[in-house]
Amino acid sequence: MIDFIGDIHGHADKLEILLLTLGYRKIDGVYSHPENTVLFVGDYIDRGPKIRETIQIVKAMVESKNAIALMGNHEYNALCFHAKDPKGGHLREHSIKNIMQHYETLQQYRYFKEEFEEMLEWFKTLPLYYEKDNFKAVHACWDNKNIEFLRKTLKKDRLDDELLRKSVVKGTRLNEAIDQTLKGKEIKIPDGIPFYDKDGNQRTEMRIKWWEDISKMTYKSISIPPMEILPEQTIMDSKLNTRDFYREDDKNVFFGHYWLQGEPSLYKDNICCLDYSVAKEGKLVAYRLNGESVLENGNLIYV
Repeated sequence: MIDFIGDIHGHADKLEILLLTLGYRKIDGVYSHPENTVLFVGDYIDRGPKIRETIQIVKAMVESKNAIALMGNHEYNALCFHAKDPKGGHLREHSIKNIMQHYETLQQYRYFKEEFEEMLEWFKTLPLYYEKDNFKAVHACWDNKNIEFLRKTLKKDRLDDELLRKSVVKGTRLNEAIDQTLKGKEIKIPDGIPFYDKDGNQRTEMRIKWWEDISKMTYKSISIPPMEILPEQTIMDSKLNTRDFYREDDKNVFFGHYWLQGEPSLYKDNICCLDYSVAKEGKLVAYRLNGESVLENGNLIYV
């Protein structure tokens, strides 16, 4: 059985409570279960009070083969933030916005330089997606065309230093595929509607439910998370192909990323988002997959 766990963002205490709730026990410093394996969907760092401890727990479980850990956009951003650009500077700009997003991680590792560098090297070993016969898992968005492109392009589903440098070049197929896989799909917000994200940054694009047929949705119904200010208006202009959405007859797919709120629940019988804003006083969520072909709300477990 697989236990999928959503975005942790340095909340190691809640992670340990959730693992204990799921029946994992700490033996010789590593959490394990006699029958189950964890699959973490990414975003281990930034924001929370115990980032080092979170990495220690997750990394130890992966190295002992008690877990699989995927790359999230925060791990990708950290790699780019610290990787030198051959043209000067870094692959991710050291802007105030980017520094503040990464601040807690930098602060908590300030006296642990070697450990921090080991963490960055470990991030390079994290796959961007994972698939078995009965499920798929990714941090933000499983688009079959993007995943097929990445399968042919990445090195064992991972980014090496060369691919990391290439991935930040705007407008390339690699940049688009990684951006959507780790950050989701977006469309432009209708003109005149102000929108600020959870960190107070003004945005011109909104994240969408990539498993829905956009031709049948409105701005308000396609948005994830929901926004009351959006109109119940047909989406007239989109850079996305209306045929590229995740089908109801495709495998069960698990992901995080979207800062949902309220009581954890499934979007569809095969669609499970596990990010319920633990870093904003929300819940840390898991789904225990028992081999069922149709997902069940009763298998969502959270603290």
